[in-house]
Parts: sequence; C-alpha cells; structure tokens
Amino acid sequence: MTKYQNADELKSLTLGKSTEYASKYSPQLLQGVPRALNRDDLNLKADALPFFGEDVWYGYELSWLEPNGKPVVAVAEFRFCCSSVNLIESKSFKLYLNSFNQSHFSNMDEVSAILSKDLEQVSGKPVQVTLYKVDQCPALAIAPITAQCIDDIDLTIDSYQFDRSILENSTSNDEIVTQYLVSHLLKSNCLITNQPDWGSVYINYTGPKINQEKLLRYLISFRQHNEFHEQCVERIYTDLLEFCHCSSLSVFARYTRRGGLDINPFRSSQAESAPQSRTLRQ
Repeated sequence: MTKYQNADELKSLTLGKSTEYASKYSPQLLQGVPRALNRDDLNLKADALPFFGEDVWYGYELSWLEPNGKPVVAVAEFRFCCSSVNLIESKSFKLYLNSFNQSHFSNMDEVSAILSKDLEQVSGKPVQVTLYKVDQCPALAIAPITAQCIDDIDLTIDSYQFDRSILENSTSNDEIVTQYLVSHLLKSNCLITNQPDWGSVYINYTGPKINQEKLLRYLISFRQHNEFHEQCVERIYTDLLEFCHCSSLSVFARYTRRGGLDINPFRSSQAESAPQSRTLRQ
C-alpha cells in the first residue's frame, strides 16, 4: 500500500467499491483525483511543470437514444490537458458514460457538448471531445510501429520492485543521438484495486545515448508498482529527464482498455499533441 491510498481524496472514490450502474444521464457520478497527490512526490509544481502533454482517452462503449428511441453507438475521444487540477477517476468515468445508455439526446453534437461541459467541470480545464462512428475513428486505425523495440534484449531479472536508480550512469556522454524506442513490457497496478494495467511505452529523445538494457530493466521494475496510468508516465518522464539529461523528450504510453476505456498519457518537452497510432493490443 502506498501513502496515496491513505489520502482523503481517494477514500471517497467509487473505485474498488461495489456500485450500481445508472442508465439515466447522471453527471454527478464523475469524480476527480488531484494530480498534486503524485506530483508532490515528484517535486513537480503546478505552475512550473517540466513538460507539456495531454491524457488521451478512448471510450468504446458510448451509447444513447435518439428522440424516437433508436439507440446510437459511437467511439469517443477525450483529450485532457496535463495541467488540469484533477485527472478523472476511471471507474467513475465508466459509470458516467454508462448513464447515457437510456437517455434521449437530439444528436451527436449535443452529446459531445454535454460530455465536454461535465468533464471540464471536474478536471478544471477545457476538455476536447470528439465522437466518431465506430468504423471511422482515424486514431484507432492500426499503424505500423516505426519505433525500435527493445524487448528482445536478453536479460536475467529476479526483482520486480520499482527502482529509479537503475537509470544511474545509463548514458554515454560522448555520443549524442536521436532515438525512438518502444517497450511493450510496461505493467503497473492500479493504485486502489491492485488490478494490473498493461501498456506499451514509446520514448522519443535527443541526448546522450541511453543504455537500452538499463532502460528496459527500469521499465520492467514498474511490474509491481502501484500508481495511476498518468502518474507512471510522469514518473518515467521525470526520471529520464533527471538521469539521462535529454535535450528533447517525449513519453507516450498506450494502455490496453478496461471496461470500454483506454487511457493514453503523453508528456513532452515540446508543445505537441499525442501521436495518433495504436497496435493490436489496443
């Protein structure tokens, strides 16, 4: 158990508790988690973040009723600014989206506007919401991976506890490179329920060449670590920035979906949007 699990803000969450599903529109179901709970531990200040970024969520189980009662289904894309006060707690998000199932709305634009308004109220900053027909979402097209996969490195590992010190002395100061790397071995656990979270992490950097074996060991050390998706990505970003002295850096994790939602945090030294790509896992 981490110190975050004892925080008062987390005790009131529906996550990890038995709940009933509402089938009528219920915005009060949404719950926020202060980003500061994790950032204080990383010495990150809200007014001086060392990165830009966003959390991109995809919802696969969004449905509502037209005025005549006919159901509509859609895929939803949600983009949350990483500088918002709160992240959205995932179980409350699922319950909230489920509450649209038996509610009547005039059209897709109305649903999109309602989603954006409700999510902004909880997160604290404007949220970009885009709804797609289920076969027309460009970001969900399976794209070839251009990043170099480091998962085939031969390793012997007997410890799976998070250890940031693995990154110490992991760079070659006499060789400056630009590399785009990916590992599909990222696994962490939910901060509250301890359920496994599976992801692929993409690291694009310019700077002293990073020892890929140490980088892979570091990523594998998250295997029994308990944090939310967004927090893990910010931890990876700040550790790489500190230990590897990157002049340019982006970290993008594409997590597999649970309950019709997947969460894809993106943090970068540049003001840019998250890549629109995925693999078969997502």
